Amino acid sequence: MKALKSQASAADNPTGLIINNIDIWTSAIKTRSSAGQGSSKKLDLYGIKKLRELILELAVRGKLVPQNPSEEPASVLLERIAVEKSQLVKDKKIKQPKSLPEISEDEKPFALPYGWEWARLQDIGHDWGQKKPDCEFTYIDVGAINKELGFVDQPTVLTESKAPSRARKLVRKGTVIYSTVRPYLLNIAVINEHFDPEPIASTAFAIIHPFDGLSSSFIYRYLRSPSFINYVEGCQTGIAYPAINDKQFFSGVLPVPPTAEQHRMVAKVDELMALCDQLEQQTETSINAHATLVEILLTTLTNSADATELEQNWNRIADHFDTLFTTEHSIDQLKQTVLQLAVMGKLVPQDPNNEPASVLLEKIAAEKAQRVKENKIKKQKPLPPISKDEKPFALPKGWEWCRLGEAILLKNGYAFKSKHFVNEPTPFVLTTPGNFFETGGFRSRGDKTRFYDGDVADDFIFQAGDLMIPMTEQAPGLLGSSAFIPDDGKIYLHNQRLGKLTQYCNKSTSLNFIALFFNTPYLRSELAKSCTGTTVRHTSPDRIYNVLFPILPLAEQHRIVAKVEQMMSLCDHLKARLQQAQQTQLHLADALMEQALTP
Repeated sequence: MKALKSQASAADNPTGLIINNIDIWTSAIKTRSSAGQGSSKKLDLYGIKKLRELILELAVRGKLVPQNPSEEPASVLLERIAVEKSQLVKDKKIKQPKSLPEISEDEKPFALPYGWEWARLQDIGHDWGQKKPDCEFTYIDVGAINKELGFVDQPTVLTESKAPSRARKLVRKGTVIYSTVRPYLLNIAVINEHFDPEPIASTAFAIIHPFDGLSSSFIYRYLRSPSFINYVEGCQTGIAYPAINDKQFFSGVLPVPPTAEQHRMVAKVDELMALCDQLEQQTETSINAHATLVEILLTTLTNSADATELEQNWNRIADHFDTLFTTEHSIDQLKQTVLQLAVMGKLVPQDPNNEPASVLLEKIAAEKAQRVKENKIKKQKPLPPISKDEKPFALPKGWEWCRLGEAILLKNGYAFKSKHFVNEPTPFVLTTPGNFFETGGFRSRGDKTRFYDGDVADDFIFQAGDLMIPMTEQAPGLLGSSAFIPDDGKIYLHNQRLGKLTQYCNKSTSLNFIALFFNTPYLRSELAKSCTGTTVRHTSPDRIYNVLFPILPLAEQHRIVAKVEQMMSLCDHLKARLQQAQQTQLHLADALMEQALTP
């Protein structure tokens, strides 16, 4: 923290503040909740985002460029603006705005440098009135602006007959427009050119056309600063579509620097934002290169020809373990590779003394025939033979390919009547795809839990320890993600689009191995191919039964499950350490910004 304080004291040297802490700005990275398949776009470059906020905040507080005491103070500028405003009202070019109270001390978010003054937004600019389009016009709505760069880049030319009811506000070159609907999106821009035909903006915008001596670019940057964002968050209303009305917006306060300083400040902000762009690009390039390297190296494991080559490839990775697995995505890739190696027979050595899979298949067939004879299950339709081209990879000696339907029984759920769905607790808990993690495992739905108050047949009640899978692709990675029903005292219902997996012969197939198999990249890919539908894709037991499944000695199944659990525990430990380190970096970025803004 002492180091941070010493850097913060260098707020009068903002470039040094940035350069001396590049490692903090670039290493403070958040993983987005929808992380998925790990490109840099799945990551939030939090440190660089905070750096951009800091640059804007230092600028509007007068700490980004030095003051020049010989420049005309803002008080004189505001007096001149008041005269100009009165003349425009007198000439009926603008309307007389309603008077607002003097700015109180409580409204001032920070102290200003010498020569600066506070003013309300209403007092530093004006609008150009409104009109209903009566001829062809250039329409500017929220979708027309480039909010990252702050200009209009996709206006639409419309005829008066096609004019939306919101097309009313007149704007000109130099006008600042601010979307008051969902202001957190920062849809703000400066009209930076003369549009022909006449430009008219949506009523979703508040309009500020600055008086002489005030820079549109400076106002634009202030409206994006943390100080003004905090003000808006404090007075906006609504939840789904929060908004701030015009009176609240124009009552906001703005720090007014001397005119020359405004221009120096904008130039410095642009210079430092360009540096942020470079840092962002370099960080994203590094993240993508790292992800590609990890993917290539892990692929060498699954492509290993034999145990000797696999060991060589693993040792190559192990030598650089701490530098390779430094992101959540890389650790998730490692988990998927471990699962794939497991079902390929490359994770643990084979034991030639184990009973071969061909014998297990005979036992399963005998068990299935006996159940059919006893009317415990229905006789299945014959499954097609497996062609050589279907086999996705070679299996070790003693293993055999079969179709899932030959080794596993999959039972679909019941379409419970929605009229009996309730939010209040009942003995019956509806199980849904939302109970599954995309990486496998069961989770409570918390406040989203639905209950059932109708009659339920025993056949559609899960027992603790039952293995189930979702048969829908309503979320990426969800399809086939296996989970065991928890033993938590609740009664879970076997709902539609959920499959219950059981073995035909529990002396031949481990339920834990089946659960592992359904979470492998191979099976996820095969299940995706079996899906139908457009909006929400789903599969069925019959289509799942045709997917290929490796049968292997039962003892080896148990060894594989134990090894996978060991490796997954290691990965979870790595991820926990990584998340702790990430939190530290995020706190450092926050602390650096806070200290830099402390007087």
